[in-house]
Amino acid sequence: MIVVNTDFIPGYKITKTLGIARGSTIRAKHIGKDIVAGLRMIVGGEIKEYTEMLTDARNAALQRMEADAKSQGADAIINVRLMTSQVMSGAAELLAYGTAVLIAKAD
Repeated sequence: MIVVNTDFIPGYKITKTLGIARGSTIRAKHIGKDIVAGLRMIVGGEIKEYTEMLTDARNAALQRMEADAKSQGADAIINVRLMTSQVMSGAAELLAYGTAVLIAKAD
């Protein structure tokens, strides 16, 4: 499956728009990692525990978006966007969404 954040795919034409494809997840770190992250906030620097959490969340959301597009019969997803929001302290939702489409090689 081709996944792009543009409204076109070079070398292809969009033959049909199927609808919105989306995937989301809500992730949180366990209390031990939250304590370590809190200490990092005091001394400064990258909070690796949260970087890891958001990377895992992004990957899961993108995989779920692709699965949603495949269930619609899509060949590709265009205009992909990512959005995150804090659900509660230490927990974040990550949403991936785009337009599921059918494509064909351009002439």
